[in-house]
Amino acid sequence: MTILVLGAGAGGGFPQWNCNCRNCRGVRSGTVRARPRTQSSIAVSSDSANWALINASPDLLTQLKSLPQLQPARAMRDTGIRAVILVDSQIDHTLGLAMLREGARLEVYCTASVREDLTTGNPLLRMLESYCGVTWHEIRPVGGAPFGVPGVEGVEFTAVAVKSKAPPYSPHRETPQPGDNIALMMVNAVSGRSVFYAPGLAEIEPEVWRCMSRADCVMVDGTFWTDDEMIRLGAGRKRALEMGHLAQSGEDGMLSWLKKLPHARKVLIHINNTNPILDEDSAQRRELERAGIEVAFDGMEISL
Repeated sequence: MTILVLGAGAGGGFPQWNCNCRNCRGVRSGTVRARPRTQSSIAVSSDSANWALINASPDLLTQLKSLPQLQPARAMRDTGIRAVILVDSQIDHTLGLAMLREGARLEVYCTASVREDLTTGNPLLRMLESYCGVTWHEIRPVGGAPFGVPGVEGVEFTAVAVKSKAPPYSPHRETPQPGDNIALMMVNAVSGRSVFYAPGLAEIEPEVWRCMSRADCVMVDGTFWTDDEMIRLGAGRKRALEMGHLAQSGEDGMLSWLKKLPHARKVLIHINNTNPILDEDSAQRRELERAGIEVAFDGMEISL
């Protein structure tokens, strides 16, 4: 089973088009040692030819053009993408669906609440019916059985409800439902090795921790270093938790949990442009390296 990181950045990518924080300004000028990153998405395959795309970011076309694995060229019009799995209905995880409109009918896996958001507040799925069309496969995040994706054989997916935030256009924005945000446990059916993927995570609940503890690799929310990062830098008015993200630092931050996993491969993904871990020479990046925690980048491959 191969996990391919299409994009490792949070909404807006890195550098963000209108941002002049130290990181964005520095990567443009070459004064900060950092890699640009597109917006968050991964793909999963068992044969490196047929892929389940997990989230479809607004940067999808750029990602597809830079990753030949997803264009196997077996026919006049072809793609390696067999289906799309959505973990939420956020704009930065769904707008890329519109970029697939020239292809065959889309096989979309998501929860009922995500489908509701994408047919009402942001009617993207309804719009696509005028182009390629969409076949919806419901994911049940609580008590749901593991599921597979036809064409992506040998990979078993299980949804886990997580605490984060629905988008501003969702009727559930302030009244969360279990299907608004999910994580995915993905298992190689042959070897039994697994990865836990949660790009948006506000709290480590007991079921989430059980999944993290038994996974061979955890790819989790790396959005912010501190809870007040956006406020302190003058880049926003909300704390990380208000936006549905658990910061890395602090007494109960993401790092404190990851350090309890000595045997798993640990990767931070969905990294905001303001996060100091993007600077490869920063003290925060060195702290991660000492703890054996990696920072995802576009094109990163993980084999399990």
